[in-house]
Amino acid sequence: MTFRALMLNEQDRTVTAEVQTVDGSELPQGNVTVAVEYSTLNYKDGMILGGIGRLVRTYPHVPGIDFAGVVESSDDSRFAAGDRVVLTGWRVGEAHWGGYAERARVDADWLVRLPDGLSTFDAMALGTAGFTSMLAVKALEDHGIGTGPVLATGAAGGVGSVAVHLLSAAGYAVAASTGRPQTADYLRSLGAGEIIDRAELSEPVQRPLGSERFGGCVDAVGGTTLANVLTQMSYGSSVAACGLAGGNGLDTTVIPFLLRGVNLLGIDSVMCPFAPRQAAWERLNELVDRDLLASMTTTVGLGDLAALGPKILAGEVQGRTVVNVRG
Repeated sequence: MTFRALMLNEQDRTVTAEVQTVDGSELPQGNVTVAVEYSTLNYKDGMILGGIGRLVRTYPHVPGIDFAGVVESSDDSRFAAGDRVVLTGWRVGEAHWGGYAERARVDADWLVRLPDGLSTFDAMALGTAGFTSMLAVKALEDHGIGTGPVLATGAAGGVGSVAVHLLSAAGYAVAASTGRPQTADYLRSLGAGEIIDRAELSEPVQRPLGSERFGGCVDAVGGTTLANVLTQMSYGSSVAACGLAGGNGLDTTVIPFLLRGVNLLGIDSVMCPFAPRQAAWERLNELVDRDLLASMTTTVGLGDLAALGPKILAGEVQGRTVVNVRG
C-alpha cells in the first residue's frame, strides 16, 4: 500500500514541506487504520509547517492536527471497516503522524464515531476549531452566563467564527471582536449582533474593573485581550479561554473573581476525555447550520498548505480551511 502525504523534513533547523508517495509500512503504530478524506489548517498547523515552537521534534513527519475519514481496518472491536470517524487532539500532527496524508494509523481510544448526519467534510469544516468552540460554549453554559452579550474574540479566525455561529444558534446575543473591519458583514452573517474593534481590547489594563459589558466570553486570543475582557464581565459570568495567539501572560488581579464572581475556564481540546468529546460532537451535529458552515469554509489541497502556513500565522486566513486530502 502506498499513499500520498505532505512530508516535513528538517535540515539546519529549516523545515521544508513536500507532497510525497509513502509506503504503508512507514505508518506509525496503532490499532486502527483510517482512509483520510479531509483535514484542516489551524494556527498550530501553521506553526508546525514553519518549524516554529519546536512542536515537532522528529522528522520526517506528517503534520495535520485533525482528520476525518473512513475506517479501513481495525483490531479494536469498537470500530469496523466503513465506520466514519473523526480525530482531534492527542498530539496527532505533533508527536504522531497526522491528517495531511491519505492514510493514518492511530489508537482506537483517540477516535470518535461521527454522529448520523455529519459528513466527514462537515466534521473538518468544524475540525479542532469547531470542537474547541463547542467545548467552550458548553463550559460557559455549565458554569454561568451573566447579563449582556457573549463575546467571541479573534472572531474572524477558525475558533472565533464557529463560536459566533454556535452561540447565536444556541440563542445568545453575540458580540464579535476582530482586528479586520472588512469581516464585519461576514461575522454578522454568522450571528454577531455587535462588532468590536480589537484595538478596544488591546491596550494595557488601566483599572481592575470596568463596566459590566459582557455576559460571557469565548476567548481565542489570550494575553492583553483576555486581561481586558476580565475587567468587563458581568456578575456571575464566565470566560472560556482557549487560545494563546496574544501570549500566555496574564496581567490581571483577583478583583474580577472576588467582586464579580467571574469564572475563568481553561479549555484543553487535546486530552479531553471521551464522554465530553462525544457529547461535543453530538451537540455540534444538532446546532450547526450546514449552509452557514459552508459559507465560512475554503477548501484547498495538500499542495497548497506550504504557502498557506505563513498566512494563517499572520491572521490573513478567514474562517475555516478544509484540506481535501484526496483532491
